[in-house]
Amino acid sequence: MAVKFASAFGATVTVLSGSPNKQRDAKRMGATDFALTRDAGKMKTLSSRFDFIIDTVSATHDFDFYLGLLRTNGVMICVGLPSGEEQLSPFNLVLGRRSIAGSLIGGLPETQEMLNYCGRHQITSDVEVIPIQQVNEAYDRMVKSDVRYRFVIDLVSLK
Repeated sequence: MAVKFASAFGATVTVLSGSPNKQRDAKRMGATDFALTRDAGKMKTLSSRFDFIIDTVSATHDFDFYLGLLRTNGVMICVGLPSGEEQLSPFNLVLGRRSIAGSLIGGLPETQEMLNYCGRHQITSDVEVIPIQQVNEAYDRMVKSDVRYRFVIDLVSLK
């Protein structure tokens, strides 16, 4: 959703991912560029490039690596919740005049504003609708990271 919103706002969007399988979806959602985080050559070209990074990763990862991609006065906002054991170097913040922040979902007024914006700009979620009877298979697929991008249980299947 961040890619779709940023694109709708007119931003130039680069998706960073460890999975090449997400490149087609990134472009479809409005990204202008895609970079594999394990491609050291490509990542080197992105050093100090971004004004803003939305960090959605909920697994342990190297904050300093991503902070190094920010320009002077750049901001990284964390919306994913990793283990809590992450570390970062204050030098990356101080010497680059970079900031790191966090955010949860907004309250009712912000949520309504977001939904109204989505309605005006035809922004929709990418979900896979499943019957309740497939919840165990869905869980297994989630563990294998085989989900594009959220499962939604069809409540009609509860009959």
